[in-house]
Amino acid sequence: MPWTVNWYAQPSYIRPVPLGASSDYAMANTSDIKNGLCIKYNNGLWQIVEFLHVKPGKGPAFVRTKLKNVETGKVVDNTFNAGHKIETVRIETRDHQFLYKDDMGFHFMNSETFEQVCIEPHLIDSPQFLKDGLNCMIMFHAEEERPIAAELPQHIETEITYTEPGVKGDTATNTLKPATIDTGAEVRVPLFIDTGDWIKVDTRKGEYSERVKK
Repeated sequence: MPWTVNWYAQPSYIRPVPLGASSDYAMANTSDIKNGLCIKYNNGLWQIVEFLHVKPGKGPAFVRTKLKNVETGKVVDNTFNAGHKIETVRIETRDHQFLYKDDMGFHFMNSETFEQVCIEPHLIDSPQFLKDGLNCMIMFHAEEERPIAAELPQHIETEITYTEPGVKGDTATNTLKPATIDTGAEVRVPLFIDTGDWIKVDTRKGEYSERVKK
């Protein structure tokens, strides 16, 4: 039976680990593989988003995996022989608030310490949906204290700043038109949506979800 990936059901990050925690467990093997585990592989940082232990009738056992590059988002298939040594990476996730964007990148503030960090655009999922004050989760390489990825909430509420006039009485959602939202991004919305309306957007898919009353 073919195996499929539900990208949005997979955990985005492993649990935070205190900075003072021991690094004695940096080396692991295939029996430790689990969804969300971050490992060093081919000179990069990769997160396991799916795995399957396979014990064929003939030949050695192996683990089939899908790996997502934490810094580029690239997804690859990879097979590890059973018992293969892997190097795990300690990752911390911290709540940050988006402040502003400039030529250096996107600036966020730690919600607890108020320290600021600048994130390059390619490290952010769907940066076009960032709004001032939006709370996001930033992933840090704990050993290097380096930000390596940022994730927006799955849904945001946003205002339509321009779209063609709505069609009164037309509640169909299968016919869509372009609309610009207050972040400057463009999404496709149903015909009954008008300028000034508020909507909920799925940031993972970049799609309209529903109209919101304000």
